[in-house]
Amino acid sequence: MNPVAYAATTERILRQLKADRRTVAMITLVPSLLMILLYFMYQNTPAGPDGRTLFDRIAIVMLGILPFVVMFLVTSIAMQRERISGTLERILATPLAKIDLLAGYGSAFSSAAVVQAGLACVVAFGLLGVSAEGSVLWVLVIAILVAVLGVSLGLLCSAFARTEFQAVQFMPVLVIPQFLLCGLLVPRADLPDWLRWASNVLPLSYAVEALQQVADHPGTTGLMIRDLIVVAGFVAVGLALGAATLRRRTA
Repeated sequence: MNPVAYAATTERILRQLKADRRTVAMITLVPSLLMILLYFMYQNTPAGPDGRTLFDRIAIVMLGILPFVVMFLVTSIAMQRERISGTLERILATPLAKIDLLAGYGSAFSSAAVVQAGLACVVAFGLLGVSAEGSVLWVLVIAILVAVLGVSLGLLCSAFARTEFQAVQFMPVLVIPQFLLCGLLVPRADLPDWLRWASNVLPLSYAVEALQQVADHPGTTGLMIRDLIVVAGFVAVGLALGAATLRRRTA
């Protein structure tokens, strides 16, 4: 990687993000607003024997899922917009390495993900009173990591799309199955064997498991650390594959 090229690319994308107020609003506000909606949906559900409500359990997991979904959509569409406008083709005609380009995009959108996840955690724990056995800081770390995972997969999928509409079409292919099999709706142990094996190769399953570990255990667990390493590995692989599949010329 070229540090100068990487920094210049990151700065350019951040300037573009700052100028796009609608995208900034979507990134920062949508997960928090959806958390508030969930709060009112489960407002009248009784608390369990441990004093925690159903909203507490669902909210912890959604703090990871919502940023993942939003960052996947925003990143894949933004990258595809660069292709359609011709900006990406002009950039790739320069000596700039593809890994510098992808890393710059990843860093810029990951910076936005930090703000997004931080605000969502403040709203959930500070405003809505969500409680967890573990540290709120671990929830924040996992939420940021999962948002970065959304960035990584969004960049990868944008390489296979020719229009913004096609970029959005990857959501029902890659995002919705992960949501269904991650363990939120049905515990992964209760899934049929073939679905459980499918769940085991999906990164969101490990992110949700890590959040559930924080929700149920006051300290750091080995399973949680393993899950974080797995998710981080998926992030790295996604960026590497994105760089490998990035074409020097667009059709």
